[in-house]
Amino acid sequence: MKKPTKRRLSFLKRTIRFLLSFLCFHSHALTRSKMRLTLPQNLSLSRLKTLLLIVSFLFILYLLFYRRDWHAPPTLISRVFDYTLTRRHLLFAIASSSQSWPRRKPYLRIWYSPNSTRAFTFLDRVAASDAGNDSTVPPVVVSADTSKFPYTFRGGLRSAIRVARVVKEIVDRNEKDVRWYVFGDDDTVFFVDNLVKTLAKYDHARWFYVGSNSESYEQNVKYSFDMAFGGGGFAISYSLAKVLARVLDSCLVRYAHLYGSDARVFSCLAELGVGLTHEPGFHQVDMRGNLFGMLSSHPLSPLLSLHHLDAVEPIFPNMSRTQAMGHLFEAVNADPARILQQTVCYDPSNSLTISVAWGYAIQIFNGNESLLDLLSLQKTFMPWKRSVTIGASHYMFNLRDYPKDPCKRPVIFFLESVRPDIGDVWSYYTRHVVRECVRPDAIKNLKHIKVISQRLELDIEQMKAPRRQCCNILPSFNESMVINIRQCGVDELISMHF
Repeated sequence: MKKPTKRRLSFLKRTIRFLLSFLCFHSHALTRSKMRLTLPQNLSLSRLKTLLLIVSFLFILYLLFYRRDWHAPPTLISRVFDYTLTRRHLLFAIASSSQSWPRRKPYLRIWYSPNSTRAFTFLDRVAASDAGNDSTVPPVVVSADTSKFPYTFRGGLRSAIRVARVVKEIVDRNEKDVRWYVFGDDDTVFFVDNLVKTLAKYDHARWFYVGSNSESYEQNVKYSFDMAFGGGGFAISYSLAKVLARVLDSCLVRYAHLYGSDARVFSCLAELGVGLTHEPGFHQVDMRGNLFGMLSSHPLSPLLSLHHLDAVEPIFPNMSRTQAMGHLFEAVNADPARILQQTVCYDPSNSLTISVAWGYAIQIFNGNESLLDLLSLQKTFMPWKRSVTIGASHYMFNLRDYPKDPCKRPVIFFLESVRPDIGDVWSYYTRHVVRECVRPDAIKNLKHIKVISQRLELDIEQMKAPRRQCCNILPSFNESMVINIRQCGVDELISMHF
């Protein structure tokens, strides 16, 4: 409401004086009537009603203009949840160090885009390699001194305090138009478009802490099943981050006995009464060796992050780690929502089962493989802790054995290239030969597979309730097979139909 001008106030005062005089006149008439129950002769019933309306009007004017201590009650606005989230609404805070930063830059160059991605890298001090500006990686920020905070975990690293405090330092920068803060390490590869789609399901004006725990059962037992592991990355809504930044330093003092930075953030959020919203697309990757079994059976949730890439083998053969990840991003850039999404086809005429991890690899099994078996992860990897034997390790998902004999394994085709077409995306896969093995006649000469699919564009409601897609195999093939991925029918089952 606008403040009244002096002229308007003067007019209102004169009006009020006139009305008060009018009221006094009729009050005097009532007095002369010696308080009889009957109305005075000159005050009819209609005039009495008019008098009451005038009194009400005077009271309202008094509240509006003469009560200096009166304040209008807060307006209750029904907030409409704006689902329109873009890459620019996300602000990434990457924890690094002057020691690891030079060798980890290639990972950030894979997913960071200076034109569309907002991010800062936090270092203990400026690395020698950052003497000049490098626009291919996020700008560097030197973290504040944390020597005043206690750290009592025996054998741990004090840098956990500095990394935890990145949460406060990124919020205190007061960057404009931020809806979500995303935190990760310098060896974490993020899939930004999938993050945008996933976080759009949640209202940034409410308190959300979104992430995932470890794939290792032992790691979750040691730290927490309810904590978002920092290497896999996690996201905090703007409204929650503002509050967390104000109270974080006090939590750092109380939780000096904890090991890592993510445990400190988690503990402080717990004190605020906030629990973890679990999104399985964040991957801590607490495992070593060959990730093929995990990547070829990814859950329906969009792929959001991959961590610990230095501890695993290149995900494509005959490439370095960064080359292999860059090769995967050729498919990511063509259809981010579909990357690693598993689709299973059955060919009853040739008794074949085909599992497509889009943008990565295709496996062809001889015979009728159960869909439930294919959804389980093949144990191609080793435990995160080197002291733990493979048989004694436990994970947070179903596992199946991976044959030691290459000839008992499925035939594998790895991604060769991706070519977007009008309305479709064509991806090509080439056979990976480890050893010459006797194979069924139907696939004995098969060398290439072409997959045709539409770009996967899911709305918010579909993101909340995803469904696996179906596929068809073109009936005639020799050296080359064509697979078409499509939406399943309403009551269509993914199984072998003879």
